[in-house]
Amino acid sequence: MLTIRLCGTTGICVCLLTATANAEKLQVLTLDRDGNAVPQTVVYALPITPPFNINSGIVKNNKTVVDQIDKEFVETVTVIKPGMAVIFPNHDNIRHHVYSFSPAKTFELPLYKDVTPKPVIFDKVGAVALGCNIHDWMSAYIYVVDSPFFALTNSRGRVELEIPAGRYEIRVWHPRLKNPDPDKPQKIAIQAGQQATLEVGLELKKSFRPMRAPFNGPDGGAYR
Repeated sequence: MLTIRLCGTTGICVCLLTATANAEKLQVLTLDRDGNAVPQTVVYALPITPPFNINSGIVKNNKTVVDQIDKEFVETVTVIKPGMAVIFPNHDNIRHHVYSFSPAKTFELPLYKDVTPKPVIFDKVGAVALGCNIHDWMSAYIYVVDSPFFALTNSRGRVELEIPAGRYEIRVWHPRLKNPDPDKPQKIAIQAGQQATLEVGLELKKSFRPMRAPFNGPDGGAYR
């Protein structure tokens, strides 16, 4: 579940500030129910002002990397647009077996170590949960958004989007969000020459992660 405050009006708080750059700015702060910052939250603005064409946000032949180092995915959350390819290099001296059973992208990269598999193309929007079939504690997420305006919050739960003036649906996603698909996405109008500040409250599920297996051999023992 999430709540959104745009700062000053009843129930919705929008603080408009003078902007000096041509691109308008939307600053977003994500907090949990205890007021703590929530990093690694996907924030994106979905344009609703005609004549926006959703296909204009689709890219082809662009690539990003989700690395594997010390039996961990380097990035917990990666956000991309539809049509992008993701490379999964393995910089460990043991084998990994990357997979996902998510509806947005089901794939499998069988055991590999020295040779990086071909890039995986993500052509559907939504969350893709990643795992390693050998190391149960390894987990990460790729979130595919249908908008060219997106970013991840930093360690302070903050992010800034540069977007043209217009009307938008502001959406957020986090791996532990209790209700990742709110019935009524927040709509906001960004006016030329103004900057908006948005505060988003997130209700998160408790964190759970399998324990790492102990090291029991020069190559990781059973976890090679």
